[in-house]
Amino acid sequence: MTSKKIMITGGAGFIGTNFVKHFHKSNSIIVVDDLSRRGTDINLRFLEENCNIDFLKADITDRDIKNSLLEKYPDTDIIIHLAGQVAVTTSITDPKADFDSNLTGTINMLEYARAIKQKPIFLFASTNKVYGNLENIETTEKDTRHEFKKLEKGIDENMPLNFHSPYGCSKGGADQYVREYNRTYGIPSVVFRQSCIYGEHQYGIEDQGWIAWGLIALISGRQFTIFGNGKQVRDVLHVSDLADAYEKAIEKIDEVKGLVFNIGGGRCNSLSIIEFLQIIKSDIDTENSYPHGEKRNGDQKIFISDNSKVENALGWRPKVGHLEGIKKLQKWIKANIGTITKVLG
Repeated sequence: MTSKKIMITGGAGFIGTNFVKHFHKSNSIIVVDDLSRRGTDINLRFLEENCNIDFLKADITDRDIKNSLLEKYPDTDIIIHLAGQVAVTTSITDPKADFDSNLTGTINMLEYARAIKQKPIFLFASTNKVYGNLENIETTEKDTRHEFKKLEKGIDENMPLNFHSPYGCSKGGADQYVREYNRTYGIPSVVFRQSCIYGEHQYGIEDQGWIAWGLIALISGRQFTIFGNGKQVRDVLHVSDLADAYEKAIEKIDEVKGLVFNIGGGRCNSLSIIEFLQIIKSDIDTENSYPHGEKRNGDQKIFISDNSKVENALGWRPKVGHLEGIKKLQKWIKANIGTITKVLG
């Protein structure tokens, strides 16, 4: 990929930090972040010390953000839009803030893209939650996990949208606006409906980033609660593989603009909470039993992404298996546990 000017919103967040690391060596990187999330100030300091970035502290929900960005950055080549509210639980507690962050913020960034003379590539981080609870999909319950009865590869992009929870509504609405701005205004966009993304620089808390939170809690001696029966299944994707997919979408934008992709670790990288605890018990002194809480509103029994479309379109496949990825994240957490503990309070 030839050198480009890339703006990453939410660039000091978990995924954003890893994307800056991925793209910065051969591109000019603009990080836009309001630093409201815990740990983003630490991530920003890491980026400023290790990467050549231009940082703008800004809230993308502000009414004047489009003009502010145009004045400072009139010719951005690529916008990777990651900023937003990320937890279903938070959206239920404060749906208005969730709407503003995910939908208003996305519209503002799309309007900025529309105002640029040479339309920038626009890549959007959506979510598997746009498919709802998948309550109509037949599942079976095994000893350690739920499984689909018939969907051998998982959920593909033909699954009907069924926004569930305020978070599903706000991200789903933003998802559709990104696609519409491609059709109506010619902005070359791609939507990634992401499954469970994990990796380094993730300061997990209980209601978001469950793999990171599980490792942090168990390493630091905090309580780890299993909500529901622990057999909920997600396909997990290491953040480095996600960055690789975004780069391939940029390289093939003429072929994939306007498309939406489900993306996750796929069936071979799927695991339940129970299975996750079994994986890490040899490395971390974990308990044999954990307190249980009620199943969370909006929680899918199982989500596994059928990656067929993104694999065929981009020539992409995950390279980091879940066992390797969990080991890498565990090593990073152990090396940074003092800082992480301070962040979490």
